[in-house]
Parts: sequence; structure tokens; C-alpha cells
Amino acid sequence: MGMEDFDLRELRYFLAVSDELNFSRAAERLGISQPPLSRAVRRMERRLGGPLFLRERNALRLTAAGSTLRDEALKVLEVASAAAHRTRRAAEGAERLTVTAAPGLGIQLLRRIIETYAALPDACEADIAVSGCGSQDDAVRSGRADLAVLSTPYADAGLEIRPLWSEERVAALPAGHRLARRGLLRCRDLAGEAFPVWPGVSGQARRYWTGLDTAADVDGGGRPGPSVYDMSQLIEVIALGQAVALLPRHMAERNPRVDVAYVPVADADPFSAVLAWPQGPAEPAVELFVETAADLFEAPQTADARPSA
Repeated sequence: MGMEDFDLRELRYFLAVSDELNFSRAAERLGISQPPLSRAVRRMERRLGGPLFLRERNALRLTAAGSTLRDEALKVLEVASAAAHRTRRAAEGAERLTVTAAPGLGIQLLRRIIETYAALPDACEADIAVSGCGSQDDAVRSGRADLAVLSTPYADAGLEIRPLWSEERVAALPAGHRLARRGLLRCRDLAGEAFPVWPGVSGQARRYWTGLDTAADVDGGGRPGPSVYDMSQLIEVIALGQAVALLPRHMAERNPRVDVAYVPVADADPFSAVLAWPQGPAEPAVELFVETAADLFEAPQTADARPSA
């Protein structure tokens, strides 16, 4: 029994129920009545030979089979969405690329690549889409963008990756902090400190930004500090003594403050930026863009070779 045994409508029905864990709410979300939704899920279960949900009193829970189907269905719908996006763009006629990155270093790297790419005789139009932090990989997988600059931590499933940039991370500390005058720190030195909370980030991202991704000997890691939504707010809570943070060196250099000290952290995973595009055969325009980036960044560049703002 394979995914070809389900149509996209059934998969969307199933995902709505798996999100809501309630048939009534899922039906309302889908804009249909509950009976056809329940029948569709039961048909899927009959074809699979087992239940997708445990139906408990006034509650639903995904079975092991249901969890597996949810993971696979998300992939199928992602691929279908990407195919639709790319087909519509092909139907529009003139070939053009959409490339995306978050504000800051990612956009600078893209501009540098495009300046060289645009001068090539076989280049097509390339549009830069400025996107929010952490959304670039989804933009490529869904077909909203052809290529993206991703920064650590990122999910590379289904993507081809070309390294562009790498640099160390530093601890950002209030100037009066007990560690501020040290010449070098380790992640364990920051154990128990308050770290800013970025609402909505993944567990992987939280571990990276608090140094727990490589510091296995740090018991418990940092404690939650104030919620922050942008870099200026982050620097202010550090200056006020409300938190500490691990930052890429280029962000520290762009935010010099007399009330904030920046100290290198020897064992923190480096910050890196990569160019990403979908796995599989690439369109000629994408191949040329990647080749251009490869020529410009033969080895991942570091802060010593930073592009100008």
C-alpha cells in the first residue's frame, strides 16, 4: 500500500484531523460536515489495514501508523505544492529565478552572487525575496523560491547545500558580568545563565542558540530569559543585565556597545550560511546560479572576507 492509494484531498482531510485531534473542529476547518470526514478517514484505515487514531472517550490520539502517515503526508503535499508553484511560473513564460534570504548577511551574500550572475550571457532575471528568519528552507521546498541562503541552525532534508560562509560565535554579556573580562569562554561557563527566548523557534534552534548542541556536559543549560523578536531588542536585554546570548561574530561587530561585552566561545558550533536548492535534477538557470556561487565561494568564507554592507 503506497501513497498513490490516497488522493490529495484525503491526505488533507487526515492532516486536519491529526492537527485538531477532533473530527468536529477538523470538519469546521475544512468547511465540510463531519460525517463525510469521518467516512473518509475510515476508508483510509480500511485500505491501510489498521487504525490511524485511537478513539478514546472525548479524545483522539494518533497511532504509530497515524504518526507515520502524518510525516509522509506532509512530504507529499509539500511536493505537490512545489510542483504547482513551479508549473504556474513556467506557464507565465519568461524564465526568472526567485532567491530568498533573511535580512542582513544572507541578503548581502545573495546580492554578491547576483551581481556576478547577472553579467553572464545565459543568466535570466533573478529576484530577491526578503524573508523572515527561519522560513527560507520552507520557501524552497514549497516552490515559492528556487534558491535560498540558509543560516544555522537549518533543516536540509530534501535540499542540496553549498557552503558559503562560516565564522565563530561569541558570548554577548552585560559589561559588568563576571565573565565579561575573560579572554575565552566555553559553553559550560554559561550554564545557568538566562538566555533570551525567541518565540516559535524549534528545539534544535534553542539548543544551538544556548550552546547545548555541542556541550553535552552542560547540565540543564541556560534558563529562559525575556522574549525577544529582533536584534535591537536582544542587545537591549543583554545591556540591561537580563540575559546573555551566543551570537555570530558579524552581529557582534555590527552592534558595538560600551554596556555589552563580546567574548569568544571556544566550543560553540560556528555560525554558517549556505546556498540551498531542491534535490534532484536542477533547471539550467538554477545550475548556473549555483556554479556562480561556487566560483565566488570556492571555500566557505569567513569574517575576514566579509562582503561590504
